[in-house]
Amino acid sequence: MEALASPIALVGYGIATLGPALAVGLIFSAYLNGVARQPEARGLLTPFTILGFAVAEALAILGFVLFFLT
Repeated sequence: MEALASPIALVGYGIATLGPALAVGLIFSAYLNGVARQPEARGLLTPFTILGFAVAEALAILGFVLFFLT
């Protein structure tokens, strides 16, 4: 059973990195959609977009680090 633990963990962390990648795409598309519809809201949307990118990337880095800790 322990022989399967490492490959299963590898697949699990690989799948876990797809979530943040999709999140970055969704955040960026929402930002572009908001700015395209209302250009004067750019100043309001930019900080939220950067914060969203940071959180999504932090989750990806956390998953990557946890792979090496196990």
